[in-house]
Amino acid sequence: MNAIPGAQVGTPPVDVEMMRDSVGRLIGPSSVSPEGEELAGLTGLLRGHMQLIIPEIERAAGKLPEDDVPRYCALACVGEARAKLRATAGTGPHRAVAHARKLARSLMALCDHYEALTGVEMCLVCDKPIRDGEDSVPYGQVSASGGAACAGRIHARCPAPDAVAAADERS
Repeated sequence: MNAIPGAQVGTPPVDVEMMRDSVGRLIGPSSVSPEGEELAGLTGLLRGHMQLIIPEIERAAGKLPEDDVPRYCALACVGEARAKLRATAGTGPHRAVAHARKLARSLMALCDHYEALTGVEMCLVCDKPIRDGEDSVPYGQVSASGGAACAGRIHARCPAPDAVAAADERS
């Protein structure tokens, strides 16, 4: 895993992949609506993840100039996340699920800011980190207006979205 600038010695790195997997249990294509103890446990897990990542974001953002836009955006996201951590779910199962989903979306945004501030590069196809030594290739999806709509890198093992779309059209 990439070294995290400014991480304290002895502090385990933030496991963004695990955090994103936790988020995926509530939001995303394979999500479900957990209930009861499962929902309470997942909500607690999301809260714990947020409490771990917030200080790391603040530490990384604190190294940037005060007028830096990524710093400002990351710290604004931290403020929103802290507000969601202070909020309560309200009464009823629907409100509890809605509250957990708000926490999940906030955690996803925190993960994005953490990765941006620490230089972690994500695969544009599978949304997993591209680790040191892994084969990757540049990828730039062109929009209808001719500009790059999504530029970055993908794992060499991940099929490019345009190749998948072309294969679907042929079948």
